Amino acid sequence: MRVDKWLSAVNVVKRRTVATDMLKSGVVYVNGMQAKASKNIAVGDIVTIEYLKGAKSYRVLKIPVTKTIPKSQKDEYVEEIESAEQKEQG
Repeated sequence: MRVDKWLSAVNVVKRRTVATDMLKSGVVYVNGMQAKASKNIAVGDIVTIEYLKGAKSYRVLKIPVTKTIPKSQKDEYVEEIESAEQKEQG
């Protein structure tokens, strides 16, 4: 599955166009490398988004087979990983 599609399907971002814009802006990384919208992701990949207030990282646990998943099932598909900055602040 493409990374832009995955970001919207698992409810990390609200719309696929937002995910595509983020990828064009160069703030999305897959396994530490800057990603393009067409980059395919696999189970176990680490997707990092660099927001203005700091980066958030997510581990791919499962690839959805439908366009979107219910928000209640998000934890089955994605795991938010604590960054070093979050650990220092917490």
